Amino acid sequence: MGEKVVAGQFDLSDRQLYRDKLRSCLTGLERLLDQKRFDRPKNLMGVEIELNLAGGDGMPKMLNAQVLERIASRDFQTELAMFNLEVNIAPHHLGGRVFDRLAEELRTSLAYADRKAGEVDAGIVMIGILPTLDRDDLISSNLSDVDRYALLNEQIVAARGEDFVLDIDGVERLTCTSKSIAPEAACTSVQLHLQVTPGRFADVWNAAQAVAAAQIAVGANSPFLFGRELWRESRPPLFLQSTDTRPPELQAQGVRPRTWFGERWISSAYDLFEENLRYFPALLPICDEEDPLEVLDAGGVPKLAELVLHNGTVYRWNRPVYGIADGVPHLRVENRVLPAGPTITDVIANAAFYYGVVRALAEESRPVWTRLPFEAAEANFDAACKHGIEARLEWPRRGRYGGTAQIDAVTLVRDELLPLAEAGLAAWGIERADRDLYLGVIDERCRRRANGATWQAATFHRALEAGLPRDAALAATTRTYRRLMHLGDPVHTWPVAMPEPVPTG
Repeated sequence: MGEKVVAGQFDLSDRQLYRDKLRSCLTGLERLLDQKRFDRPKNLMGVEIELNLAGGDGMPKMLNAQVLERIASRDFQTELAMFNLEVNIAPHHLGGRVFDRLAEELRTSLAYADRKAGEVDAGIVMIGILPTLDRDDLISSNLSDVDRYALLNEQIVAARGEDFVLDIDGVERLTCTSKSIAPEAACTSVQLHLQVTPGRFADVWNAAQAVAAAQIAVGANSPFLFGRELWRESRPPLFLQSTDTRPPELQAQGVRPRTWFGERWISSAYDLFEENLRYFPALLPICDEEDPLEVLDAGGVPKLAELVLHNGTVYRWNRPVYGIADGVPHLRVENRVLPAGPTITDVIANAAFYYGVVRALAEESRPVWTRLPFEAAEANFDAACKHGIEARLEWPRRGRYGGTAQIDAVTLVRDELLPLAEAGLAAWGIERADRDLYLGVIDERCRRRANGATWQAATFHRALEAGLPRDAALAATTRTYRRLMHLGDPVHTWPVAMPEPVPTG
């Protein structure tokens, strides 16, 4: 959720000053780009995973402060609601057996966190949306006790000026309202970071946008919300609607939402930061004492604090990130498309697929974004969220005649994107054992047309057919999911059987 802030009240002068500081930051970024001040290529990747806390009955536990106190590690942090945690893995160099090393680090970290959560009768569940969440769980009083979250909620609610409307029409339809942004906390994701040079940024971002639908199709893991079966990946519409500052009148005028796929291919990282200033009013107009242009004039590196904070309140599915490490500025593409889970093997497989295919697509001599309309990429994203691994996507045709055609997501991934991912990982220097293992997981999901969303839905319906009431079926599905998640076998191997009964004793 970005940098720490201190809650307070804002007046008109705060917002004008903040806007002026944002413009200075944008000018500073432009100068840094023109002066080629950014870090050299380091092939650095990073991973963040948002997690849920649930009890042995499968129900959410509002205990993140107690669990974090017991974990006592800077790798774990709060997230938006009291049933959320986030784990951050230190940056790694892409190469060798990096994915196996990441998998082992995550297994160790999550097993430790789960043991500590067990001390307060809770456990870690890595899933896109916890199926047992109820509307009463997602209220402002269950937001984490952190100034930033309270202030962000206050400002988004004030900007909207009325209740948030959730209306998602999928397998079933959910319609309800919320007085806060708390429903956003249901969305638990994996964020994949890739440090890139300014010269490569646009190609990597465009490639990430083009492949986002395929990521969702093979990785969907969020079919339920508030007891309803919705889209195969329900996080994107939920995130959009639960943070939407636009009342219906502004939506009708075509004002852009803060949760945004985008609307064009780009030619520079500057394009995205400039759009953020042009289209989105400040939610948290908190000014830093630094004058970025004075810092630049003195030969230093500015923090661009206002730009960074504002960027963190525009929820792009592929977000630009400005950072400083060891006194040198750098740029990252933050991929926010994927849901958490189901297992560490699945998370690492999703990461391997992403890093491989993005590198290959970014280096093609005739890039996919020169052959695929941006509107088609956005429509693909929506189709993948709705239909998951059964989606049909628009993609450029091979051969001399060009154009685009509709193709099954699994056919696109197996025939075109997996070979590209293999080539991309080889170019990163990833050893064959890692390439074969983790890309093999993606291939098997496609071959069996199985992922986290299909398993959850099938298990839930099996429980209904066995006579369980809807709430009990969702809870049983969650308990079985949690047990299989910790066993660690990838989700395409999970059996669909009668889910586990409520534990007794």
